[in-house]
Amino acid sequence: MNTHITMKEMPESEQPLEKCFRYGAQALSDAELLAVILKTGTRNLTALQLAQLFLSRKEKNLLNLSSMLPEEMQMIPGIGQVKAAQLKCIAELAERIARTSRLKNVRLNEPSSIADYYMESLRHKTKEHLLLAMFDAKSNLLGDKIVSVGTVTNSLVSPREIFLKALEYRAVHIVLLHNHPSGDPTPSEADHAVTSRVAESGRILGIALADHIIIGDNRYISFRENGLLG
Repeated sequence: MNTHITMKEMPESEQPLEKCFRYGAQALSDAELLAVILKTGTRNLTALQLAQLFLSRKEKNLLNLSSMLPEEMQMIPGIGQVKAAQLKCIAELAERIARTSRLKNVRLNEPSSIADYYMESLRHKTKEHLLLAMFDAKSNLLGDKIVSVGTVTNSLVSPREIFLKALEYRAVHIVLLHNHPSGDPTPSEADHAVTSRVAESGRILGIALADHIIIGDNRYISFRENGLLG
């Protein structure tokens, strides 16, 4: 027995896709946009009601797309493995679109532009992620790589891995970024120790550590801006 209700079987007033055809996607609410992605609900819930239920959990808004794990999404009746994967893909697309639009504004000598570029990808992480951003001699961003997941300490961060990747990209400057899941970007003693260790290794290899930026909840602290690079 098929327990799924398609968009066509819903009352016209509840068909977000039809509304999108008539007025454009910008006319849809957050729940209606999600309903178009979800396509089907359950025997007891329309796709729109399922979308509303999803938005009522955890963050109680669209941030659920990035903050909820697939396993958490699947605890909601009507969201299985496939729908959870689709929702996470939407979150990833949104993040990549935002990063692409901000890329042209990234400036090595402007920590705020680097923090803004990585803010959305780092501030929602529930664990600390240490990211390496690599720049050429003209301060163009060459690429980035997550080099550590977990508490950022000297024992976990490997300068060897950082500079092997920097050499692979032929980087002249590097910037370290990591998030504080607490939302408070104030550097810890471990953050200072890691910065000193990587900066010293960079001086030996001729690859400058241009900054270490700690990402909090919509705020950041730059070692460069605060004169903490030594």
